[in-house]
Amino acid sequence: MATDRDGLARRARELGVAVSYRDWRGREVEVGTETLAAVLAALGDAARPAASPAAKVAGEPERAPRPDGRSWGFTVQLYSLRSRDSWGHGDLRDLAELAAWSGRELGAGFVLCNPLHAAEPVPPVTASPYQPMSRRFLSPLYLRVEDVPEYARLSAAHRERIDALATPLRARNATGELIDRDAVWAAKRAALEILWAVHDDRDAGQEFRAQGGQALDDWATWCALAEIHGSDWRAWPVPLHDPRSSAVAAARRQLAGRVDFHAWLQWLASEQLAAAQRACRQAGMSIGVVGDLAVGAHPGGADAWAGQDVLVSGVSVGAPPDEFNPRGQDWALPPWHPRRLAALGYRPLAGLIGGVLREAGGIRMDHVMGLLRLWWVPAGMTPDRGTYVYYDHEAMTGVLAGQAAQAGAIAIGEDLGTVAPWIRRYLATRGVLGTSMLWFERAADGSPLPAAAWRRDCLATVGTHDVPPAASFLTGEHVALRAGLGLLTRSEAAERADAERAVAAWRDALAAQGLIPGDGPGQMPSAAEFTVALYAFLARTPAALVGVSLTDAVGERRPQNLPGTIGEYPNWRIPLAGPDGRPVLADDLPAHPGIRAIAAVMPKIDGEFYGLD
Repeated sequence: MATDRDGLARRARELGVAVSYRDWRGREVEVGTETLAAVLAALGDAARPAASPAAKVAGEPERAPRPDGRSWGFTVQLYSLRSRDSWGHGDLRDLAELAAWSGRELGAGFVLCNPLHAAEPVPPVTASPYQPMSRRFLSPLYLRVEDVPEYARLSAAHRERIDALATPLRARNATGELIDRDAVWAAKRAALEILWAVHDDRDAGQEFRAQGGQALDDWATWCALAEIHGSDWRAWPVPLHDPRSSAVAAARRQLAGRVDFHAWLQWLASEQLAAAQRACRQAGMSIGVVGDLAVGAHPGGADAWAGQDVLVSGVSVGAPPDEFNPRGQDWALPPWHPRRLAALGYRPLAGLIGGVLREAGGIRMDHVMGLLRLWWVPAGMTPDRGTYVYYDHEAMTGVLAGQAAQAGAIAIGEDLGTVAPWIRRYLATRGVLGTSMLWFERAADGSPLPAAAWRRDCLATVGTHDVPPAASFLTGEHVALRAGLGLLTRSEAAERADAERAVAAWRDALAAQGLIPGDGPGQMPSAAEFTVALYAFLARTPAALVGVSLTDAVGERRPQNLPGTIGEYPNWRIPLAGPDGRPVLADDLPAHPGIRAIAAVMPKIDGEFYGLD
């Protein structure tokens, strides 16, 4: 057995597979023999990837542009931000209007939204924006139907049909009901089919179609086939498994009308996103829309179908155990094959990043450590039994920095969790901003890290979409929620005691800064006051960017996502609401007291503060 282990370890090192790693507590963990064998089998007969000449920059390595001074902006799960006119699901017009008033009235410099990646063309529609069918293209769920050019030319009868589709969904905006993507897409798709039927300008979008090339044709073809055979290509007839087969070519010709329809939807989405970015810049935003790139795509989706030559089967991407997710995470996403990606000159990666930046002023790369290493979880194993597989970090980061430089856009990397210090240092040398989350920023003794000690090159936030809102931390509701769902690895009492100590430590830190009253040992501000104070603390850090979560600003207590759950919790389906659970619509945000209070303490470009009347 020892000999087998030694041989596996030697081969693993040759292929860039970790045989041990340091966990979030700094302890050395040895990777199991079964794990090494499974990962090596998935890699196949491959040498460690050599650097691709196509991915190298002659001379000085390219850097992503730095932000123009300090800036702040809202972070939003766009599907949850519904206006009175949206169809039960936030859309690109809602994004444009959020950007317009927050830039013009509050001085915000950007708006960061969840991945807008493409979902299934037929129900059921996956709820998670982080498990799309394609990362290269946009979800038509975010289209505002009334902004499609053909809508203005519709007959009265056609408009009545579309209004009849929209009315029941608009009625849901004023209720606390969960977001129903299947119902939203059924209605929007029916409306878009009406608009497509009267579409008579066949030249519209042709330049976009030509620029999209093979990637757009693959996406549109996959959609047309999915309408017939379902949204998981692995269950299709075998002749259709190969996107370059004669069977697929024949199907593409036979389904040409449907292929054209889905390509047209992409053009519409791109145009509406471009309009949102124009609204940002017209409102004075220095950055504008910051798009989010998910770490991977669904193994049965379009990217996996078209990219079989560069993705690995038999394993999935995840994360090792950490403080908030003690069981680790399995995201059920196939990883890049290091050698195959290098052999293609990293063009698939460049295409994804370039696609996000086409109509945006910045990109946030989810789990940016994936440019350097990914946590691979073999099929059938729990997430804590995975291991790291390393990539050519110079080439991978070079692609990100190069695409950002070419677009004149900023690059932000989500580098939370278990991250070796050298990774953050290296990304900073390439102009990639990190992400510093308040709950995780601690001094060596475990106390809150002083504001002045925070790094400059980062987006500073209170939380993320994967942790509870600020109000939930203050009340401890998040502990009861996770305990009730069986997500704790120790007793609820122990978890609650730690949570109370963390809140007390932050209460003392905020009081020491004069951000909340400090009279008396048991003094506790309201949830709204506590939240404003946390953001005022962020404004005192040197962070280049400060992100304000809309859920925090309106007092929401429910997390958007609970890692470790699938059907046990309504992940990604919760509409924006206040502490009482009543919906907060986009139309009401400009006058919302929580929004105004937090905006009042946000940093100006020159590092001072806004004072709002």
